[in-house]
Amino acid sequence: MKRSIIAVLLTGGCILTGCGVTAPHNDKAPVQETTVPVTTKVSTTAATTTTASATTTAPATTTAVLSEPPASVQMVPLDNVEVYQGLTVSQLFPDTNAELLEKDKVIDTSEVGEKAVKVKFSYEGAVYEKDYAYQIHDTTPPIVLNSGWEPYAKQGQPLDFNKLVGYADNFDRSPVLTYTGEVDTNVCGSYPISVTVTDSSGNAVSWDMTVEVVPEIPKPQDNNPRVAFEDFKANNDYADARFGIDVSAWQTNVDYNAVKEQGVEFVIMRMGYYYSEIKMDDYYKRNIEEATAAGLDIGVYFYTTDNTEEGVREHARWIVEQLGGRQTYFPIAFDWEEFGHFQQYGMNIHDLNDLFEAFCDELEKAGYKGMLYSSKNFLNNFWTNRNNRPVWLAHFVDVTDYTGPYAIWQASAYVRMNGIEGDVDVDIQFVNEPLE
Repeated sequence: MKRSIIAVLLTGGCILTGCGVTAPHNDKAPVQETTVPVTTKVSTTAATTTTASATTTAPATTTAVLSEPPASVQMVPLDNVEVYQGLTVSQLFPDTNAELLEKDKVIDTSEVGEKAVKVKFSYEGAVYEKDYAYQIHDTTPPIVLNSGWEPYAKQGQPLDFNKLVGYADNFDRSPVLTYTGEVDTNVCGSYPISVTVTDSSGNAVSWDMTVEVVPEIPKPQDNNPRVAFEDFKANNDYADARFGIDVSAWQTNVDYNAVKEQGVEFVIMRMGYYYSEIKMDDYYKRNIEEATAAGLDIGVYFYTTDNTEEGVREHARWIVEQLGGRQTYFPIAFDWEEFGHFQQYGMNIHDLNDLFEAFCDELEKAGYKGMLYSSKNFLNNFWTNRNNRPVWLAHFVDVTDYTGPYAIWQASAYVRMNGIEGDVDVDIQFVNEPLE
C-alpha cells in the first residue's frame, strides 16, 4: 500500500526536512530529500610493544620473518578513517621506506574498540612482520528518518514510539529512545515533548515533536493531482530515453496491447513480496505472459521486509526458480523500503547494505544480475552500492536533482492511461546508462 511519508534527518543539531506523498494502493513509498552523510571516525595508533629485533645486515636470500624493522623504516598509521571503510594495509601505512607485502589485505574496522593487524614488508632483502594496534571510535550520532509525520496516539492505549518515529545508526543496531515531557493517553489533546535517540557510544540526536492523542487514528489522505500519460510524455521529452511502467496486483487487469499503443516500451512487474513468508504477486503470471506477448521488454522486482542475509538469499533463489531460465531485459530489482520504523528491524545502516549485496550475489550464482530500487533520500544517506550496480531511482518531481548514477527514473505514481484502471507508476529508462 502507498503511504504518506515525510522524512526528517537530524544530525549535529541540524534539521533537514523533505516530504513525498504516494497513492494509497501501492507498496512503494519513496521518501524525499535529505542530505545528511553517515560517517564514523576511526583513529589508529601504532602498538608500542614488540617481541624481537632484527639487524639491517640480513642476507638477500633470507626467508626468516622478523618482527622488528630497522629504525630507518618509518611505518606511520593514517588517522581519521571511517568505520566499515574498506581500508587496506597500503592505506593504513602510506609512508614507508620498505616494500609492503599483502598491500591489498583488508583492515578490520567492523567493531568499536581496539584491533590489531600484522603488517608484513620487506627491507634490504629481509622480510619483517609487526603487529600494529588501532582504536576504532564511533563519533556519529543516529539519524532520524521519521520525526513524527503521523504523530497520533489512540486514546486509552499505551504510547508506542516505535509506531510514531523512525531512526537508525551507522553502527549501533539498537539505539535507545528517551523523551522529556508528559503524554497522557487517557486524555485527548496535543502534548509537546523532546525526543532523544542515543547510540551505544553515547552519540545522541534530539528533536521536538507533538503527540496528538485522538479517539481514532485518522486515515492518510491522498490529494495528489493525476496526470494523463500523454501529458507526462510531453513533459519528459528526453532524446536518450524511453517510457515504461511498473505494476503489481494493485493494477489488476492491464491491457498491455493498449499500453503499448500509447508508447510504453517496457514493464517492470512485482514478482513477489515478503513480510513473514514469500508470496507471489497475484497478477505476476498474467503480467509476464501478456506483457511478453505484447512485445514489451520485461523486468521484475521483489519487495521485502527481511532483515537476514539467509532470508534475502532465499528470496533470490525463489526468484530464479520462478523465472525457470527466462531472461529479463532489466536486472532484478531489490526493493527494501521499511524506513519509517527502521529501528524495529534490529539492523544498522551497514547491515542493510549487506542484505542488498547478498541478494545480488545469490542471483549472480544463477546467471542473473541485481538492481537497487530506492528513493533519492536513501540513495544519498543509506545505500553505498559497493559494486556500482544499476540503480532504479524513485523521485516524484518534475525534474530530479539526484546527482548519483541511475539507469531508470520512476518519476510519477499518479499517471492515468488507457488499459489500466486507476493510477500507474511511470518510469523513464535512459538508454545510454548501463544496466550491467
